[in-house]
Amino acid sequence: MYPGDVKIVDTRMIDVGLQAVKTGGAVLKENFGRVPNISYKGKLDLVTDTDLRAEEAVVSILTSKFPKHGILAEERKELPSGSAYRWILDPLDGTTNYAHGYPFFCVSLALEHDRKIVWGAVYDPIKEDLFTAELNRGARLNGQPIKASSTNSLGRSMLCTGFPYDVHESSDNNLNHFENFIKAARAIRRDGSAALDLCYVAMGRFDGFWEIKLRAWDVAAGFLMVTEAGGKVTGLNGMDYDITQRDVLASNSLIHEEMLKIISLETNIDR
Repeated sequence: MYPGDVKIVDTRMIDVGLQAVKTGGAVLKENFGRVPNISYKGKLDLVTDTDLRAEEAVVSILTSKFPKHGILAEERKELPSGSAYRWILDPLDGTTNYAHGYPFFCVSLALEHDRKIVWGAVYDPIKEDLFTAELNRGARLNGQPIKASSTNSLGRSMLCTGFPYDVHESSDNNLNHFENFIKAARAIRRDGSAALDLCYVAMGRFDGFWEIKLRAWDVAAGFLMVTEAGGKVTGLNGMDYDITQRDVLASNSLIHEEMLKIISLETNIDR
């Protein structure tokens, strides 16, 4: 853990990161509503030409300004480096939504230093919502501080989740947890963008979130949003979370133990 008075991210890194997510978001907004060219990475896992164009726009900015930094992005091979810094990018989180004209998607960008997330931004270009967070310095929405909700009971909570791309084939598909949570919580939503879901937990729109089979680019920025907003993030086993894990449980911290109890009803994870 870095001491609170240590500045890991300089102003130039933040400025470039913000320029990059806004540029990527502009690509998404400009092409939203048009019929995209779609290819498939799996039966349900699709990619559009706009994913690729947005990724290229963001990566171009990052590599031009910080050629020594590493980059991990969803639609290309990782660009490794000897630097302690690595950018983690999802150029279009919510691709299925985007392809169907459903306006819930974003660009997600995080900056890692020595394998720890130190800054993140998630930009929804339709609502023009820009979520940002910096380690030890809080989380914000359009420049205003945000905090996780004060709901202290699972029964009064609104949760969110998602389902993996192999839901048609795999028995490990989150449906068991969904069934248990829907009987315990006030409501559950499934909006199709893990990055935005985590941001909504950070700002109190949702009280909790869980999902399985995610990747680092899905959660890196949103993870920091939640923790910097006073929430809590673990694996489904309740242990400390890192972005290499495939499952995540995020909450306002007040309902976290209740959520873990629901998860434990039908899981092989030993707590």
